[in-house]
Formats: sequence, structure tokens, C-alpha cells
Amino acid sequence: MTRFIYLDNAATSFPKPPRVIEAMTHFMTRVGANPGRSGHRKSVEAARTVARARKSLAAMFNIPDPDRIVFTMNVTEALNTVIYGFLNPGDHVITTSMEHNSVLRPLRHLETQGMITLSIAPCDIKGQLDPGTLMPLIRKNTALMVLNHASNVCGTIQDVKGVKHAIGHIPLLLDAAQTAGCLPIDVLDAGIDFLAFTGHKALLGPQGTGGLYVRKGLELRPLIRGGTGSVSEKEVQPDFFPDILESGTRNNVGIAGLGAAVDFILETGIEAIRDHEKALTRAFLSAIRDVPGITVYGPLDAEARTSTLSITFDSILPPGDRYDYGGCGAVNLELMEEEVYPAEAGKILSAGYDILVRTGLHCAPIAHKTLKTFPEGTVRISMGWFNTPEEMEITARAIRRIAARQQ
Repeated sequence: MTRFIYLDNAATSFPKPPRVIEAMTHFMTRVGANPGRSGHRKSVEAARTVARARKSLAAMFNIPDPDRIVFTMNVTEALNTVIYGFLNPGDHVITTSMEHNSVLRPLRHLETQGMITLSIAPCDIKGQLDPGTLMPLIRKNTALMVLNHASNVCGTIQDVKGVKHAIGHIPLLLDAAQTAGCLPIDVLDAGIDFLAFTGHKALLGPQGTGGLYVRKGLELRPLIRGGTGSVSEKEVQPDFFPDILESGTRNNVGIAGLGAAVDFILETGIEAIRDHEKALTRAFLSAIRDVPGITVYGPLDAEARTSTLSITFDSILPPGDRYDYGGCGAVNLELMEEEVYPAEAGKILSAGYDILVRTGLHCAPIAHKTLKTFPEGTVRISMGWFNTPEEMEITARAIRRIAARQQ
């Protein structure tokens, strides 16, 4: 049986390090208790498991106090926690034209409610933000800058330090969904005030895990209030971290797996992971560089991007039937005038070659408008630590055949 090639790591990484499954199995079969809720030894062991994961994440991101890390269900919850818990009526927010809907939807919601005003800093055709364009957007009431560290569509990496220098004292919320685990992140060196991350992508952990770092001195209103296992004699929410933002039972078995994944990355070395993914990216770009009818989006320099890239088969695929884009990528097919069908290319890669990619708009329509790929979207190929050069050669050959209409 032919092994499939998994190239959808920007959605969720696969496979996971074996120790992740082992840690989760151990928690479910040998621990199982609720941390911080009881005094018995299993509860204490569960609390230690969660604390170890927090400390490992703090080491990865150079966070001085692990308790400033709050566990969430995913990066979407982390982003919403800041957007709804930090902003106040009359605030102004700056973000970019390469953001995910996890940023745009809550911000647009607050904008339509009349609570905030919003400015969108334009990025160029490669998805790159010039920090110099931020200065004219800053107002006296600018309360927050939200920045996508790297695009989930085309992999473009933003200049975090340059952005922070441009906005000065304005708090920076960095969406590290695509970079935590595969790019070095130092919250102190980069001046990151809020760091939102997810566990199931480059951090190699399980789905249903994520987190938020909040710089000391910044406070948030909790989205949820309830039991924390601390100061139970009081009927008001604790005012200290992490308890203030961690009401209810967490996904502790998932946190056990996430902690094991982070330890794997720390032992392997983020630089080693980055070098491997850059090598895969260079090899793949080189292999498709001379293919007629292929457009690659984002920087061609592997240093300036993650190992996520988007392509289209411009005017190559036959019209055929209309295709279901599904998921976040639903489009109005009547708007499609060119014979460019990313969904069909994805279907061919899956059915004909057992190569798994994602097509459509990737929950980031504003990014596709920036890249001029809206409303059809693109074919997204996202590599990870467990992909090999051989797999990229096979994928490049398949893309060549599709471009030549030799499916």
C-alpha cells in the first residue's frame, strides 16, 4: 500500500512525535485526575504535568514567568481573549491585510457594534508589511496592534521587531499560529506584549490545545468566569495569573501531550527544524520553478517565508464541472471567469497521487484579496518536520503533470 504524502501541516501537523501519544496515554491511564482541584497524589501529579508544560513553553518563548502563560483551546480562543478582554469603547486598532479570520471576525464584530475603529495596514503582492506604513495609521486612541507573524496562505514572515519599533508603546498582539514551534520567538527581544499560539500546528501537539502569553503589567477581562480551584471561598474571579483566565477544567490530557511535544522541539532544536523546512522549501521551489502555467505566491526566498506556500495553475485546468470548495473556502462560482480551479487540482493530487493539500481561501479572504487570488483561492502546500526531500520530489512531479494536463 502506497504511503500518502501529508502536506497540510498549516492546518494541523501530522504525524506527531511518538512521545506525544505516550504522554497522553500515560495521563489517561495513570494520572487522570483534575489538577488544582484536590489534594490527593493523582491531582498533584496532574498539576505537575500542567506546570511542566507551562515551564517548557516559557523556555521556548523566553518568557520570564511561566504563570503569565494561560492555556486555551486554540489560537482563536487566545486571540479572542485579548480582543474582547483588553479593548475598551472608543479604542482604535491596527491590523494588516494578511490576517486570518480569527483576527478579522472579532475585530469587525467590535467595529460593527460601534465599540472600536479599525485600520487595515496594506501588505504588498507578496504579503509583506512595510513597518513604515504604520506610522500614519497611529492615533491618540490606538490601543492595540494585531500582527500575523507568518501567513497561513503563502508563508510570508513579517518583521516583528520592525513593527514593534514603528508602533512604540502600543501593545502588540502577535498571532503565532503558523510560527510557534518552527521559528525562534523571543517575547522579550521582539517586544511582544501578547503572544497567541496553538498547539496542533508546528508545536506538534494535539488539537484542542493552545495558549496565550500576557506581558506583566497588562491585564485582561476574562471571557469566562467560574471554578479555578483557587480562593474557592470567594464568589469573585481570582485576579492573579494564570487562574484569572483559566476557569473550568482544561484539556489536561491535551496539555500533557503538548508539553511532550514542546520538549521534543526543545531537544531537537528550533533552528534544526527551521533549517530542515527551509531545505524542503528550497528543493520544492527549485523543482517547480520552470513549470509553465504555475504561479507561486509569497517570497521565493526560503529565508523570508515558512514552509507554507500557495500555487495556482493559471488557465491550465479544464472548466469541467463546478466544484465544491467546502470549509472556509466557499466562493460564488459565478464570479469565476478564468479557468483556474484550485479545488480540482487538490482533488487530483489526493485521488491520483495520494498527496494531501488544502485548497480554497484558507479562512483568510483578506489575505487572498491582497495576493489577488480571491475568490478562487489557491492550492496550499504546507511542509513540516516529518516531510522528506523525496516527498517533495514526488509532489513536484505530480504538479508538473497537472500543469501539463497529464493528470
